[in-house]
Amino acid sequence: MLLDLLVRNARILTLDDDRPTARTLGVLHGRIAGLDDDVEDLPARRVLDAGGATLVPGFNDAHCHTAWFGLTLAQLDLSKARSVDEVYAAVADHAEGMPPDAWVIGAGLDHHKLGGVQPHRDALDRAAGGRLVWLKHTSGHACVVNSPVLEKAGALADGFADPTGGVVARDADGRPNGLLEETAQQLVQRQVLPYPVATLADAIGAATRHYLAEGITSFTEAGIGGGWIGQSPVELAAYQLARDSGALHTRAQVMAASDVLHPLTAHADDAITLGLDLGMRTGFGDDRLSLGPVKIFLDGSLLGRTAAVTEPFCGCPHDTSATGYFQGDPEAMADTVVAAHRAGWTVAAHAIGDRAVDLALDTFARAQRAHSRPDVRHRIEHAGVVRPDQLARFAELRAVPVPQHNFLYAFGDAMAAALGPERTPWSYRLRSLLDLGIVVPGSSDRPVAPGAPLPAMQSMVERLTETGAAYGADESVTALAALRAWTVGSAQATGYGDRKGVLRPGHLADFTVLDADPTRVSPDRIGAIRILATSVGGTVAHDPLGLTASS
Repeated sequence: MLLDLLVRNARILTLDDDRPTARTLGVLHGRIAGLDDDVEDLPARRVLDAGGATLVPGFNDAHCHTAWFGLTLAQLDLSKARSVDEVYAAVADHAEGMPPDAWVIGAGLDHHKLGGVQPHRDALDRAAGGRLVWLKHTSGHACVVNSPVLEKAGALADGFADPTGGVVARDADGRPNGLLEETAQQLVQRQVLPYPVATLADAIGAATRHYLAEGITSFTEAGIGGGWIGQSPVELAAYQLARDSGALHTRAQVMAASDVLHPLTAHADDAITLGLDLGMRTGFGDDRLSLGPVKIFLDGSLLGRTAAVTEPFCGCPHDTSATGYFQGDPEAMADTVVAAHRAGWTVAAHAIGDRAVDLALDTFARAQRAHSRPDVRHRIEHAGVVRPDQLARFAELRAVPVPQHNFLYAFGDAMAAALGPERTPWSYRLRSLLDLGIVVPGSSDRPVAPGAPLPAMQSMVERLTETGAAYGADESVTALAALRAWTVGSAQATGYGDRKGVLRPGHLADFTVLDADPTRVSPDRIGAIRILATSVGGTVAHDPLGLTASS
């Protein structure tokens, strides 16, 4: 047998309980052909000499926004701004020389790092010289625009009413100040979107090249096609174009935004009343590009204090919404979830506040009572605040929480200030969930926060904020558990536990080569481990040191 690839001289962490370590790995037709004695004497077309480096299954980001991230790579970066004056200066510099009708689009805005102050539309008008300005908050749940944008949206007209599930914020004089929360963001998105398919395919290409350099071989795009999260009604076509053109450098699973589901007419026995044309649903596609869950937004964010919580946020500036709010009528959203469940979909419900988590869990239980599907594992995206009494319900319903532990370092101080000392330990849990046998994947929500997996694993172990404060220290786990979340856990959560996440014969040959073993280094070193090579299906797509050679 002639192997396509042989990896030698490696410290292989297979994450397979039956065979935890190995030194040699063989690949044939995109899958693992064998380990150690089974393959080490076989000839191969290409050989990768790991030089004693550590080899692990490829990292799998179970919740990110790839097209959005790719687009931000070409937009004004505001992530380093530390005052509103710095924001205004960056906008003025970026706008200089642009045509008068051009858009100034920025990403990475975080008012918590600006002293808690949001940019104001009047100052943005001056900075941009009358050009249209759209600055996206890093959370994705808010943005700031200037007067021309609000004027085009009709938001400056007398009697303008906030859209359902969103807020057009106002200043002390009662004037819209430029801040748009949640669904109100569609007021500006309608003026810019949809992006061309080719533009989105290029963005996907740029993003997935970046992923390879971080050891990511698979990801789940958390919402395409509609709502405030989608970039185009034909966004799947952009993914297909990226795949066909070779720009999709990793494996991709995409979630359909619930907004794109529509009534369908099928036989009564099929119970399909809501879905996509031709009855496409979760699982359609192949190992390279597939359709994942349907994504529904139940509430907002902790950073914006729009998440639906049971008890008021600490010092919440919105007296009328101190406990956040839902993005729609709860009963109507629940009906959508039940209909999607009956039609065969896996559901991914965005629920950050504990009140939204209640709604998600209650709805999953209702869906199972109405139409039993014992094998489905619905997801709760973020699960930002989970009360102690809610933990057992995750296990009972086999619901998958999808928290982002990279948030702890990036946003932990602001989240702790919003939640207070009693609720902070309930936030972005990990150990308490794993102790109940619940599947927890690794995920980033990128570009909301930096998305590299290894620093996220470090946060799972250390649970420290940017200022060094402990954030729910009792939820800390071992480095091995963190690694398993980003590999085994993500594979199981996305429905691919039978073919990836561990390195065993027959599984996809997706792996990452590291310059150190994350389970052996000091926890504060995990995030600094370097990626030496990344393989997708046995093709070493990232090899900066030239470890792979022809045999």
